[in-house]
Amino acid sequence: MARSKRFKRRVLVILGGAVLVAVLAFGGWVVYLDHVVTREFQGRLWSVPARVFAEPLEIYAGAPLSADDLEQELVRLHYRPGDPAAGPGVYRRKGAEFELNARRVRFVDEQREPVRVAIRAGSAAILALRQADGSELPLFRLDPPLVGSVFPVHGEDRIVLTPAEVTPLLRASIKAVEDRRFDAHHGLDGRSILRATWANLRAGRVTQGGSTLTQQLVKNYFLSDEQTFARKLTEALMALRLEARFSKEDILVAYLNEVYLGQDGERAVHGFGLASEFYFAKPLAELDVGELALLVGIVKGPSYYDPRLHADRARTRRNVVLNEMLETHLIDAASAAHARAQPLGLRPPGGGGYVPAYLDLVRRHLKRDYAEADLAAAGLAVYTSLDPRAQAAAEHALTSQLKRLDAASRVKNSHLEGAVIIAEPNSGDVIAVVGGREVGAGGFNRALDAHRPIGSLVKPAIYLTALESGRYNAASILEDAPIELKLGDGSIWAPQNFTREVYGPVPMARALAESLNLATVHLGLELGVPKVIATLGELGLDIHPQPNPSLLLGALDLTPLEVVQMYTALANGGFRARLRAVRAVLDEHGAPLKRFGVQIEAAAPPAAVYALDRMLTLVTTHGTGRGATAHLPAGTVVAAKTGTSSDTRDSWFAGFTGNYLAVVWVGYDDNRVTGLTGAGGALPVWADAIGALKASSFEPTPAELIDDRWIEFSTGLATTPACSSDAVAVAIPRGAALPAKPGCGASPAGSLTEKIGTWLKNTIH
Repeated sequence: MARSKRFKRRVLVILGGAVLVAVLAFGGWVVYLDHVVTREFQGRLWSVPARVFAEPLEIYAGAPLSADDLEQELVRLHYRPGDPAAGPGVYRRKGAEFELNARRVRFVDEQREPVRVAIRAGSAAILALRQADGSELPLFRLDPPLVGSVFPVHGEDRIVLTPAEVTPLLRASIKAVEDRRFDAHHGLDGRSILRATWANLRAGRVTQGGSTLTQQLVKNYFLSDEQTFARKLTEALMALRLEARFSKEDILVAYLNEVYLGQDGERAVHGFGLASEFYFAKPLAELDVGELALLVGIVKGPSYYDPRLHADRARTRRNVVLNEMLETHLIDAASAAHARAQPLGLRPPGGGGYVPAYLDLVRRHLKRDYAEADLAAAGLAVYTSLDPRAQAAAEHALTSQLKRLDAASRVKNSHLEGAVIIAEPNSGDVIAVVGGREVGAGGFNRALDAHRPIGSLVKPAIYLTALESGRYNAASILEDAPIELKLGDGSIWAPQNFTREVYGPVPMARALAESLNLATVHLGLELGVPKVIATLGELGLDIHPQPNPSLLLGALDLTPLEVVQMYTALANGGFRARLRAVRAVLDEHGAPLKRFGVQIEAAAPPAAVYALDRMLTLVTTHGTGRGATAHLPAGTVVAAKTGTSSDTRDSWFAGFTGNYLAVVWVGYDDNRVTGLTGAGGALPVWADAIGALKASSFEPTPAELIDDRWIEFSTGLATTPACSSDAVAVAIPRGAALPAKPGCGASPAGSLTEKIGTWLKNTIH
């Protein structure tokens, strides 16, 4: 008996110890969970990717926008036609008169509150701009378009709403549909759990959930979707601790920012702020009752109720939410009936999509100054040089022309690829980047990473080297004759012209315009390949190629971005502008962190660049780029160069107008032969893109001690337009003696305006 009592006492002691250990462990676990909840939830609640904005369109009297252009921009920004008195984001058009209620937006230099303006447009330009009180307005900026985010963590993206940005109807609706006793419970709702359990037992399957909003937030924010007792117990305890530590307001706003609401490719759409932009392309405050009900309904199953894939399901779910809102007296019967009768109202296809190739460039620029962790989590606002109109023009030009070229190709299963970059040469601002024909997809960015032989795009550097030497000018005679060189490995290099013909003595202007290989090689060897490489460095290329003769014909692998950098100095009178994608960065509160100013450096003598540019305009009137102006207004002057790599594997075109510099590459990713020259492949893409923009004529600034002279394009002899139908205007150093064409009195070409007018009359058909 005594032994039995001792055994029982021992068992009780062990059990008591075990219970004590369990209680202590459970208490420690609760303390740990409390610590996790407190640490993770307070302070910065989310990793918010840096948001990227395009350049806002400036409107002023004289701005080159017609009434239709202006309406197109408003539609692009998802302004809705209606009564502007209804609130921000609405415009009314009467003929060429616009009344606009502009949204509250943040610019680099100011926060603009909602404002009403009146705009009068003409057939080609803005005529007048006034404030609501009738006073004149010198300048008005449309909203800077949001074009993407940088480094979303784990694929998550969101726009974090402040409590003031959460509308009263959203607060009440989400509670009515998801957790009616949210304001009464302390994290767990026994009634809801019992009701859901009973409903599930009756149905024989899970038809209802008893989780509160707080539990849903805990699961989304801290835990996985694993359906285990331990996970549910952890969820319940954390929900209780969250309610004990934080206010209902904090929890509700956090839930509205955290909840998953859909998928955009690899990007997960979280929170009502981003969902409003993603589905309806407007801020949360502008949603109507039906649109808000749809978002609230999607919470139950973002995939199952995806309105783009399952419109009927989404419409049914929206109407269920509207009934809940009516039942809880959040809306009246008339509002509910009106909302049920409306279409889903989703954002139109193609509106407001990401621009992954441009965002790639933004990331690379930002990584010079910011750590990836800051870009992923600090909620920065990044303001870029992106021009949505130029981006759209470049995307359309590339996709449509590649489709046409594929259809016309003799290559089996032709799937040409390409890249386009458009910049403003005076500032170095990159305003459009297309990295491939799948414009909305990520992946390999050919605009930044495809290193391909540039072919004849290298030739301007050779001719610039010659002009800088002082021994050559546009009328200098070059010998287009066969040449053979023995290379270091014993092989013989014998280049040929593209046409396989030999042209004999030709003026330098013609050799460049017609891209004659033999004349160029003779010139480059006379100058010395190392000097040409030095010129490429002056033009902004950070390269160190071997001084092989083949470099003179473009055996040099560059990316389209590097070609743009090289050509900025040519388009900018000899001054190299460092390429810029980012203009400014603001912190999460709108305070400026860093501005990226224009950086310009002298690259080449202005007189030599002026003479070269004048020759490059001949490329589009007399040379290999004659089709470049087909989609531009008559008389538009363009300076350009075609490029074709060996065996027509790569097609290039680089050209600049008065306000745009664009570079296009077309080819196959596997380096197959395309059969396309620069004029046959890349040029049509360039022409379509620049033709869709309001491009001005290229007018190079005349240099000192340089005269405009007329020469015969075929011979280089001095002439006049009256004496020769083949006369072209070129820039020649003052005092240079030019042999005259027999029977023609040579004379200066006159003013630039007179020269261009006569020249176009004689050359453009």
